[in-house]
Amino acid sequence: MLYNPRKYRFFGLLPAILLLASAAAFGQSGRVSPTPVPTPTPEPELKISTQEIKLNVLAFDEKGDFFKDVTPNDLVIREDNILHQPASVRYIPANVLIVMDTGGEMRAVKTLDRTRKIALALINSLRPDDKVAVMAYANKPQILSSWTLDRATSRAAVNSSNFGTRSAFVAALDMAATMLTRTENDNAQLVLITDGTDSTATAAQKTAAFDRLRAANITVHVLSYAAMEAADIEPRTKGVTNSPPPKAMPDQIANDLPNGARDVAKAPKAKTFVVDRPFLKKLKARETDLIASEKQLEKLSEDTNGEFIGSMSIDEMEDKTSLVGRMIDSSYVVTYVPKMPVTAEHGVAERHIEVTSKRSGLVVQAKRNVLLIEPKAPKP
Repeated sequence: MLYNPRKYRFFGLLPAILLLASAAAFGQSGRVSPTPVPTPTPEPELKISTQEIKLNVLAFDEKGDFFKDVTPNDLVIREDNILHQPASVRYIPANVLIVMDTGGEMRAVKTLDRTRKIALALINSLRPDDKVAVMAYANKPQILSSWTLDRATSRAAVNSSNFGTRSAFVAALDMAATMLTRTENDNAQLVLITDGTDSTATAAQKTAAFDRLRAANITVHVLSYAAMEAADIEPRTKGVTNSPPPKAMPDQIANDLPNGARDVAKAPKAKTFVVDRPFLKKLKARETDLIASEKQLEKLSEDTNGEFIGSMSIDEMEDKTSLVGRMIDSSYVVTYVPKMPVTAEHGVAERHIEVTSKRSGLVVQAKRNVLLIEPKAPKP
């Protein structure tokens, strides 16, 4: 038999031809390879807060005097329209931190002497078993005296305060929150004597500082200069004013000057005409800031069950200082455990709480918006 190389070459190519034909048939059958499924992104962790809630409840009789011996059975707590029973009700002497605003570039009504008088009147209105600390801020916040029952020490601290040309309001709020949260006393009371403006902080920074106070379980009372300062500055935004310009220095400083300089510093000022447009623009910005600050301070005191004094005269503010002292000394510390956990979105949860009385003759005041801020996880 003769050898035929073409025949054997054909049989050698046959397996390859069959393989290609089967691949073509598989492609024409409509079958496709499955698309890889991406790994699903895990849902963000849902944070549920079930911590015990503490709040201050003011208790009065029908005459407005302090009501003694309030018990858990006397109160009903409503949190976001869900009823709760208090776990505990305690009367605890307060830790009262007085924060004095002694700075600012364009102050007119807010003077060092007036702020001192208001702080001293508040100290005199408190019960002897309340501990008092004093802080002042101008260019920076400064603790003038720590917690003490000695009223002479607190008064001396108030009188040692100095004025400055700047206003570090946000820094003072943060220092106050830190100081109050480090105490073991659950009855933490903060009193702000201020116009609520800051020389350098942004609106967002102020809002964040207010939120930190709301989250710290601190009752905030405000004696506000903001409305009085805004009313004084409003005519000057038009370029003409009958009121004298703000004093460059307090009377206490001017009194110590030599005779000639003292007379110039204390001489009465006549009607003022302002033609400096950049300065007028600055005055208008100051007025806007004061109006916004008044609203923010009032909201802060309302959310923390505090008292807001936004007077239109210094005499009225001084007269109402004793009201703040009465509110502080009529306060019970109430605790309860929420029935429904609160979901924390973006690390923050909010509770709207009201307390009512079911005991005859007992009048309570407690309305609070509490922020619960989850601590940030440490970076790996």
